[in-house]
Amino acid sequence: MAPSQSPKRRVLITGASGNIGKMLTARFADRYDLVLLDVEEAMTDEGMPVNGADIRDIGQVRPLMDGVDTAVHLAGDASPQATWESVYELNILGTRNVLEAARDAGVRRVLFASSNHAMGMYDREGQWPVYNHQLPRPDSLYGVSKVFGETIGRYYHDEHGLEFIALRIGWSTEELSERDEDLLHAMWLSPDDTAQVIERAIEADVPFGIYYAISDNPNRRWDLTNTMLELGYRPQDSWDEVLGEREEVVEGGKPADPHWPNV
Repeated sequence: MAPSQSPKRRVLITGASGNIGKMLTARFADRYDLVLLDVEEAMTDEGMPVNGADIRDIGQVRPLMDGVDTAVHLAGDASPQATWESVYELNILGTRNVLEAARDAGVRRVLFASSNHAMGMYDREGQWPVYNHQLPRPDSLYGVSKVFGETIGRYYHDEHGLEFIALRIGWSTEELSERDEDLLHAMWLSPDDTAQVIERAIEADVPFGIYYAISDNPNRRWDLTNTMLELGYRPQDSWDEVLGEREEVVEGGKPADPHWPNV
């Protein structure tokens, strides 16, 4: 008699039609039982349905949480130039709704897509290295909304026992050559490393944590120690190898544009 296989984890991805959502769907389709959510109904390139739901309305989000093991929350306004009205509705209210719907449905874990912009003032002022345990210093209202997400996630973990992992994602893109900016190269997160760190955040036996998520770039300024030790993340890619270039070594790191992140 053949041994029975363990059922796949059911993983909900909000913002599934965005860049990272598409990366994950392509790489996780065989790994997990995916439930996809975005503001409009669609079909993925893999032929999977994307459920249309507005995260500003918890009544639309809650039914999609049934049977979910882990919610990967990517949805929201991802622009550092976003207005207060937008980050309030999509990033603050929307994140609270995802957490509350997950709690109500008995979801085991929420993985929150935070951002380097939660700590961006350290970057603007060149105060490197940056560690996950330092006080947040957002560089924009978008960054403020990510600090809120990390904080309310801590509350839902402490108050309700919901497992919560926040990943401070760097610059996740396949088009690495589109911007010749040292700070962006330093925080690049490749598509494969994006999938790896999110998979580790889903699977690791860690009930709460805040972690940087960046590839193995030679000029990075953000500490990956706890990401590697606690989640088991091992970045495989680096911007210099992909572009076939060598880093220009500057002691202390090249200064950031004084208008960061508006560059």
